Amino acid sequence: MNWFTQLFSKHTKTIAAIAPEKKSDIISPDHPNSSVGCSEPVFVEHKKLSLTALKKLAPLRDMDDAYVEQLDHTTLNYAQGSVIFRLGQKTRSVFYLLKGSVDLQPTSSNGYTLSAGSSLANLPLNSGKLCGATAFAKTDITILAISGEFISQWSGKSRQQSVCIELIDIELPEQIADNRFFTRFSKAYRENKLSLPSLPNVALKLKEAMDRDVGINEAVKIISIDAAIVAKLIQLANSPVYSPISPITNCLTAVTRLGLDQTRKLVMSLSLKQLFHCDNPQLITKMQRLWKNSLYVSSLSFILALEDGTINPEDALLAGLICDIGTIPLLHFAEQYPDEYPNWEVLESAIPFLSPPVGSLVLNTLGFAAELTIIPKLAEDWFYESDSDQLNLIDIVILAKLHSYFGTNRAKEIPYMNSIPAYTKLKNNKLTPDFSLDVLHKAKHRIHAIMNFLS
Repeated sequence: MNWFTQLFSKHTKTIAAIAPEKKSDIISPDHPNSSVGCSEPVFVEHKKLSLTALKKLAPLRDMDDAYVEQLDHTTLNYAQGSVIFRLGQKTRSVFYLLKGSVDLQPTSSNGYTLSAGSSLANLPLNSGKLCGATAFAKTDITILAISGEFISQWSGKSRQQSVCIELIDIELPEQIADNRFFTRFSKAYRENKLSLPSLPNVALKLKEAMDRDVGINEAVKIISIDAAIVAKLIQLANSPVYSPISPITNCLTAVTRLGLDQTRKLVMSLSLKQLFHCDNPQLITKMQRLWKNSLYVSSLSFILALEDGTINPEDALLAGLICDIGTIPLLHFAEQYPDEYPNWEVLESAIPFLSPPVGSLVLNTLGFAAELTIIPKLAEDWFYESDSDQLNLIDIVILAKLHSYFGTNRAKEIPYMNSIPAYTKLKNNKLTPDFSLDVLHKAKHRIHAIMNFLS
């Protein structure tokens, strides 16, 4: 058992061990089935919706028009009280609410209501291979059922784009496309002229040394360059987790106690803080907030990985820290052109478009593994579904990022947790009996401890 697991596993578990309901295929336009405990629609209409109507739906609105037009879809009408689909059931369709109101229950005791015309009605009720909730018709409703192949198409395109580090134009949203600052930033990115952060000296030297398979003595010489990191490692080695017979007072004994691989991951995570720095007084607070948010996502990633048990928690910790690293060059660029960059609200609204490709470029330049360089591009791709049915590192970060927006203004525009593919890969298909802020409340002491260690 690793040290983080030992240190923080004493607290209340945050994933409920509630068995999912019987799994079966769902009634859908491509696979009709009326014997799975779901209600049959009272009326089925095969008339296609207009492209305009389809393009209002996420993620169809970001897909090619010609592809969207040829998608198979059917309109299903249900009477009040009908069961549309059940928690844990397999499906080959993605459902959207067109009319009426539907109750969704991720657990047997908790749920929420979604009404047509609301801000979240253009998001799918489900999007993975399994349904993350049971859906009941609160009123007479109309459902749009679309062949789920488009989620695979969407995810395949995301995978292809994420592994590509070719410097191409960043697609700027219409509202900032003519802004001089953003077009200049996009040009600098395309021509590889951005000022990119470099790894702190100790992390870089340790990485290069371990690539040569060095021993503990040489690693300790490198780590000793940074007194702050040495102090953190000694502090950890003296913790109750390792129960030293006598106090550890030097770096060699600390690294011996922790192990080389564990030390390498910790040094990298601790060193990243040095990248989140700028000199402009107006931007310092923004950079500090970026670091704090990164710490939070990193801590959530660790907690989710620890609870699920599929992913190494230390890998998740590092992945969470670097998912927004692409914002650093943007803030540095604003620092270079203080008279040109727009107000913070406009700058912040552009970050989701600019940070992902730049973040992958930064990580590739720093020599991170391919598994990590794709993280910035996929961290907020809510409808991304990997090829594997098992939870992976990308799924963990997506879930952590989604969690990090709970209680903020972004919560009004992001999907419900149970409707995204990554959610249904979690053990028992649920996070907590409350499936929302409860996971953060129960884990707050562990989150605080992890953030304190890294900061």
